[in-house]
Amino acid sequence: MSGRLWLVVPAAGQGRRMGADRPKQYLPLAGLPVLARTLARLHAAFPEARLCLCLDADDGHFDPAWVPFADWRRTPGGAERVDSVVNALEAIAPEAEEDDLVLVHDVARPCVTVDDLRRLVAAIADDPVGGLLAAPVADTMKRDDGVGRVRATESREGLWHAYTPQGFRHGLLRRALKDALAQGVTITDEASAVEAAGLAPRLVSGRRDNLKITHPEDLALAELVLSAQALAAQNSSATHPEASPCGTKGA
Repeated sequence: MSGRLWLVVPAAGQGRRMGADRPKQYLPLAGLPVLARTLARLHAAFPEARLCLCLDADDGHFDPAWVPFADWRRTPGGAERVDSVVNALEAIAPEAEEDDLVLVHDVARPCVTVDDLRRLVAAIADDPVGGLLAAPVADTMKRDDGVGRVRATESREGLWHAYTPQGFRHGLLRRALKDALAQGVTITDEASAVEAAGLAPRLVSGRRDNLKITHPEDLALAELVLSAQALAAQNSSATHPEASPCGTKGA
């Protein structure tokens, strides 16, 4: 097994649901763009990883100064998120080994903790399939009738919220995505493509504050989460100076 780790961060979306004057990855979050916050958190966990950042070809907002990684490359984003990931996997193919681990992480998830990132990699390091951060569903689940009323209450037993990162071997993920696209499978995340190949990714329980910024109110929530994480890290460091923080507001 190769010891190399690749990070793929799709960041070519337009984020139209935010109703902002720029894509959501460039909106300010605690003094820095969301993209910069996300990359800083990934770098805090994996400073030696190789980064592939997927950006729109006409992106006029990106600043390379926001990238903390020494080894990184920019690849063109696609029409859909899955297209961006496929482009990234193709771009790194000349350098990546078949069994290099690739973590794909949403640029709009800046609150993922360093502890969760490292636990995911540890959990799937020797897993033949790979896996993803996720959390068991806690809310009551309703299915609608198509016209705004409840048709049924669904059991939440065994249901999980899928988060990112999601990690798989380069060769496996590349084949799974290509095959799923060729077969017309709806790909909602990397795990869904691997599932379509008949494999069962590992669910690695992660923190529920790994929220995805999608709507305007999510920015305020993300800032509160970052502040709470920073305070928790400071308190932990004061009590246990040798402890490794989960990430500060500035990371």
